[in-house]
Amino acid sequence: MAMKFSSLTSILFTFGLIASPLGATLANEADLQQLTNASESSDLAFDIVKSLTIEVGPRIAGSEGDKKAVAWAEAKLKTLGFDKVYKQPVRVRNWSRGLAEAKIISPYEHSVVITALGGSVATPKGGLKAEVLMVESLEALQQTPPEDVSGKIVFINKKMQRDRAGKGYGPVVVGRSQGAIEAARANAQAILIRSVGTDNSRFAHTGAMRYSPDVKKIPAGALSNADADTLEAMFDTTNPVTMHVNMQAKEHGWQTSYNVIGEITGSEKPNEFIHLAAHLDSWDEGTGALDDGAGVGIVTAAATLVKNTLGQPKRSIRVVLYANEEFGLIGAKQYTKDNADTLEQIIVAAESDFGAGSIYQIDTRFAAPALPFAKKLEKALKPLGIKLGPNTATGGPDIYMLPAKGVPVVSLRQDGTYYFDYHHTPNDTLDKINLDDIRQNQTAYAIFAYMMANSDVDPRPAPELEPAQ
Repeated sequence: MAMKFSSLTSILFTFGLIASPLGATLANEADLQQLTNASESSDLAFDIVKSLTIEVGPRIAGSEGDKKAVAWAEAKLKTLGFDKVYKQPVRVRNWSRGLAEAKIISPYEHSVVITALGGSVATPKGGLKAEVLMVESLEALQQTPPEDVSGKIVFINKKMQRDRAGKGYGPVVVGRSQGAIEAARANAQAILIRSVGTDNSRFAHTGAMRYSPDVKKIPAGALSNADADTLEAMFDTTNPVTMHVNMQAKEHGWQTSYNVIGEITGSEKPNEFIHLAAHLDSWDEGTGALDDGAGVGIVTAAATLVKNTLGQPKRSIRVVLYANEEFGLIGAKQYTKDNADTLEQIIVAAESDFGAGSIYQIDTRFAAPALPFAKKLEKALKPLGIKLGPNTATGGPDIYMLPAKGVPVVSLRQDGTYYFDYHHTPNDTLDKINLDDIRQNQTAYAIFAYMMANSDVDPRPAPELEPAQ
């Protein structure tokens, strides 16, 4: 026993976690090592994703899959032993993509892979045929004379750049979200975009788009990146490029979905919460394993491991599986509205919604007095290959609005180098998850949740960030 105690003490000193006097903190640090060992030998996060993707599958908001996912989540949280499990109703839009097909007619015939963008209206029955105008970006479209756009199919041909942190997404996704508005202002018949993704496959990437009440709604779709290359090559000829596009998307009215919430009640401070988030919905073409089944598995497993390994934490841990993130953060907005009077009870929030790549950095958004605790988090996470980043975290999409309410957030940054190869495609399936990587995620979230729940640190209120220069 003396040899084991000495070995553990050595490990903890290496981590830089033992404080003086030794007896005051040793039990907690031993617990931390026990939690790490338990997580590193557990496949719980992966098993949860497997259960969700196999038993439920795709779960676009308002669909039968969405309803099944809500029932699945409620049952899963109860089975895993959460102390409280409840639902929060959210009104969601129920849209389906229906048939989506396209063909280049001239100068050379080619059938191409296309998908409707989320929320798009349908083409006329049987489709539409028009000349294609290619532009390099949304900005280029805005600068094109309306007479050059009128009556045509606009093709925004902007490629996304691969980046570990996903920084290539923002400059490209604006074309997906706003392209139909700008094309319609100039009287285009439809808009197509090069898929917002980093692959060069024949899988098209869907994603939400927007309309404006002051312009006509036109059909909007995305071409696979390989087919976008083919279409781009057609413009090397002197002949006009024409296409036939047929998309039969439909609206099915509004439905009720739910945020599904599970809580592990704190033993000393039950009204102080460590808020762990993911979103339950997915697009309809894949099974939503990466977006965001992985997040559901990671945060749910992390909270479960804390309780099952070490018992009740001092503060409560709340897992929120949000509804309808994909169509505009609707569940998150509803949660923030309905819980406006109790948001101050959230000590810190973190969200997993970037696939299952390994975590390499933790960014915080702590009030200045709590910054020394961020260094303690870094020391605990360092053996997992995680370093401390800046105090400028914004959180994931569903918790993005919380810092403005004073709620601190943490971003556990995942390696997204290949995430956008699969994002919003039929190829977002369970086989894309690496078991070692998702296990590292669950361990990191478990350590984070444990340390925040069992400390007295108070990082509130979240500081305001300096405006970008």
